[in-house]
Amino acid sequence: MDSEQHRRYQISMVSTYYPKTSFLDSVVMPDGTEQSQGSDILTRLHSGEVFIVNSRRRNGLILFKRYHAEFAGPGAAVGGDYDCDCQRALPIGNLSLLTPDSNEERQKAYLIRRQWIRLIKQITENPIPGQRVQKILDQFEQYFPPEIVALLPDLAFALLVGVLPQTVGLVRRLGSEMDSRFNY
Repeated sequence: MDSEQHRRYQISMVSTYYPKTSFLDSVVMPDGTEQSQGSDILTRLHSGEVFIVNSRRRNGLILFKRYHAEFAGPGAAVGGDYDCDCQRALPIGNLSLLTPDSNEERQKAYLIRRQWIRLIKQITENPIPGQRVQKILDQFEQYFPPEIVALLPDLAFALLVGVLPQTVGLVRRLGSEMDSRFNY
């Protein structure tokens, strides 16, 4: 009898799920500002044209997809068919997008984008959420000044490595004081 009631509860939880609801409607930065969803960058990404994140600058894009986020760092291709499902784009640093001059340049940019994806994949393979967060924060602080990383919202890092935004906030607040024995 109890298992039947438990199963009904689970069914009712599933029935209240609304897959069309977007939680990215209001990404608020730590300083309280809000990035508009109809940004010029998103319009450019949806144009179908392929761009390259300028490899001569410390810049990049966090691309928010429906259920996750991807990072496209210096040298990576963005746009085209690959990012048509992008719902929001968060620029990091002084973003500069270039148009590839040749097919070879475009192909090289796609390979670099794949390398950025593999880097994030390696981080997400860690089974301990808090360690994934610490690793992604460390990686971003290697590429960007800590004051820029501090301005990025918890949601961005959470979607990059598959954790809750609260976990990112906890790791940011407690940092190295966190005990690795806990699966936070």
